[in-house]
Amino acid sequence: MDKQQQQLSLVKSSRQSCNEWIFRDVPSDITIEVNGGTFALHKFPLVSRSGRIRKLVAEHRDSDISRVELMNLPGGSESFELAAKFCYGINFEITSLNVAQLCCVSDNLEMTEEFSKDNLHLHAEQYLESIVYKNLEMCVEVLQQCENLLPHANELNIVSRCIDAVASKACAEQIALSFSRLEYSSSGRLHTIRQAKCEGDWWIEDLSVIRIDLYQRVITAMKCRGVRPESIGASLVNYAQKVLTKKVDLVSTGHQKLVVETIISLLPVERLAVPISFLFELLRNAVMLDCTIAGRLDLERRIGSQLDIATLDDLLIPSFRHGCETLFDVDTVYRIVVNFSQQDDGEYDMDDVSIFESDSPHSPSQSALLKVSKLVDDYLAEIALDVNLKLSKFMAIAEALPAHSRTIHDGLYRAIDIYLKTHKGILDADKKKLCKLIDFQKLSQEAGAHAALNERLPLQSVVQVLYFEQLRLRNAFCCSHTDGNHKPVHHQSWQTSSGGLSAAMSPRDNYASLRRENRELKLELARLRMRLNDLEKEHVCMKRDMAKSHSHKFMSSFSKKIAKLRFFRHSSSRGSSSPSRQSYRADSKVIERTCASIE
Repeated sequence: MDKQQQQLSLVKSSRQSCNEWIFRDVPSDITIEVNGGTFALHKFPLVSRSGRIRKLVAEHRDSDISRVELMNLPGGSESFELAAKFCYGINFEITSLNVAQLCCVSDNLEMTEEFSKDNLHLHAEQYLESIVYKNLEMCVEVLQQCENLLPHANELNIVSRCIDAVASKACAEQIALSFSRLEYSSSGRLHTIRQAKCEGDWWIEDLSVIRIDLYQRVITAMKCRGVRPESIGASLVNYAQKVLTKKVDLVSTGHQKLVVETIISLLPVERLAVPISFLFELLRNAVMLDCTIAGRLDLERRIGSQLDIATLDDLLIPSFRHGCETLFDVDTVYRIVVNFSQQDDGEYDMDDVSIFESDSPHSPSQSALLKVSKLVDDYLAEIALDVNLKLSKFMAIAEALPAHSRTIHDGLYRAIDIYLKTHKGILDADKKKLCKLIDFQKLSQEAGAHAALNERLPLQSVVQVLYFEQLRLRNAFCCSHTDGNHKPVHHQSWQTSSGGLSAAMSPRDNYASLRRENRELKLELARLRMRLNDLEKEHVCMKRDMAKSHSHKFMSSFSKKIAKLRFFRHSSSRGSSSPSRQSYRADSKVIERTCASIE
């Protein structure tokens, strides 16, 4: 309704303005109809400039035509009024806001040099060449006007010429800015002063007003001209924010989907050209708007290539699919983590090389693995609170990283403990399967103490914790009585399966840590020696009761007290500087027999 009212008001204003400049003393002999608007004019001024009107009048010479309807005229009645004024010799100003209309309408009405010299089409073209194409802002304004003049503006190459001019101007400004920042150092060498991010890219805001199809052509031309990837990325971010933050309705949803898919296709291949937070925002919108699978997978690959700089909030992607029971989109995050694990090592050292063309997957750098493993463990702890999260999906994300990525398993243990606490009805077999993900040798002292008393863990896992804690204490005690040139007798509890230290610490730091633990152990040893006799008596009683009961609580208590008893018996022997191999074998056999009896 509003659109009809605007058209009626435009027709009315056209009639009024037409009556102001036509010859009032000469009656009109032809009426021109354009998109519902009527113009009472004279044949002679029109046929002297317009080849199309001349042909229409000539075809109906015998019938003395007095009414002509111009169908599909570019720009409608507004552009025809300007063309008619030109025919009557009335001066008006050509600007960037009407030059595209004048080009199209003059071509449609054949107001060219073939029918009359110094015609309207020539004036419009001269304005484009001499004024518009030399000014980036004017080119953008003309592109906006061309949105309602397609395909005529394309046929006249107005759009393509404006796009080339915009790309050339943006590239030239960046080159000029780079040269202006060159200076000689004290040694006489020429170097570039570090410039601010996207400095000189004032055109970014201007491009955000044009339609997405024309914007796509502009960005593609800029890439071909060599505009910096960072500038391209900044423009994409600005354009997306302007469009995607608008109020969503049924009509705009389809437009937003087109915008998201187009921006994904325009993303630079260079790593870090756009912020990773923007990539996650694009991914959320792509999932919500049900964009193409190819586009979503491309975003997942790009995010996976720089997952080490992501945050937990980035990974918490809501589940937008109907019928999905989980709160977060864990499938998408799983694919992102897999992409990270399979990327090429060289990607971290080549910022200006495409990161999506490697065919041979390799492990990323260890520093990146450490960051991502902590991020994934934090993410697992968040999604573990979802009562609808299936065990298979939880385990899939936990196992997506290589085994050597986690040097400390405290985060993974915390996430699994939260999952067990939330999902109380989980089967014992699933508990065992889940706890196999934890390497209890890589738990810190605090986490190990917590796990030893955790009733949610399977009994086998508790026994493993006690066993490795006993080995840790033995190593600490052994290290305190040996020279710095000798290694501890049993040091496997501090090693990973690949042979490296269980924590990212130097041997010197490990030694200092052991010395601190040793001092604490000596203080504890003095207090516990007084209870040694009582512990031995309890040991005898517990061995009798072991055959009668196999409960989890009893075995946990038994294992802890056995560890304390055996350790302090040997450490309190006179003249002994370190535990003997015989006592170590005896303790190991006790633990092994305990595990066997539980199974």
